[in-house]
Formats: sequence, C-alpha cells, structure tokens
Amino acid sequence: MRHAALTLAAVTLIANTALAPVTAAEPCARNDEKQGFDVASLKSELMVIAIACQAQPRYNEFVVRYKTELQADERALNRYFARSAGRHAQERHDNYITNLANTQSEEGVRQGTLFCPQHLPLFDEVMALKTVRELPAYAQGKALAQPIAIVECGDPKRKMRTASDK
Repeated sequence: MRHAALTLAAVTLIANTALAPVTAAEPCARNDEKQGFDVASLKSELMVIAIACQAQPRYNEFVVRYKTELQADERALNRYFARSAGRHAQERHDNYITNLANTQSEEGVRQGTLFCPQHLPLFDEVMALKTVRELPAYAQGKALAQPIAIVECGDPKRKMRTASDK
C-alpha cells in the first residue's frame, strides 16, 4: 500500500513537471514599451473601477480624452509582443490584458465595500492632468499591479515590477 502511494506521488510529480509550461525569460521592455505597460495597467485599473463602481461614463470620458495616447501606448505593446512572441504575439497580448484585468479585479474583491470609495478618486486625478502627455508619467508613478515581471532595457539594475510591487 505504501509503495502504491509513493508510486502515485512520483507519477503525479513527473506528470506535473512534464505538463508544466516552459517559459522563457521575457525580453526587456524598451522605454516606449515600458510606458505602454504602465498606461495599460492604469487603463485596466480604471476599467475595473468603472465596472465595479458603476462609473462607465467616467471611463468613457477618460478614453475619449486620452485616445491618442492610449493608441500610441497600445502600438508600443503590440511591438513588444511581436518582438517577444513572434507569431503568437496577439495571443500573448490578449492573455496579458486578460490577466491584468483579473489581477486588478482580485484587489477589488479583497477590498469589498471599501474598493469604490478608495478607488473612484483615481478618475478625478487622471482627468485633472493638464495635458494628455502627462498620462504616461502619471501611470508610472502609480503602484499598479502587473501580472508579469517587466524588465526595463538599458537599466543597469534591471528593474522588475510584478503584482507584488503594489
């Protein structure tokens, strides 16, 4: 009986190891790509707030005001995923956006009824920026969750930001 249990444990360990996805190290993010990740995180956070707190009109105002910046940052993310995932770029990009929203909505679930009062003011802060060009710096200055480690190119310290940095 003990032998059967050990065999089952060994088979399970081998199967789990064999089936575990092999992930290569993510390539570093260039400056514009890093900015794209920061802005995507802010945009996702605002989307989660809008849905959870029934503030869709405020989210729509944000998207309209920052449309050109959001599009530029989305193109930067497209370049990153094309460079890092080749023909799987769209799939990896879609997975990133989904995981980002899931990571951020989990925070809302943890905070419960405190989430909306604590996070709705983010809309006021964003909409108070004087120019559209301030958005990337604003996003970078926020401690927003990321579902993946983002390594910046050219940084001698090779900064990494993950969901645990929040």
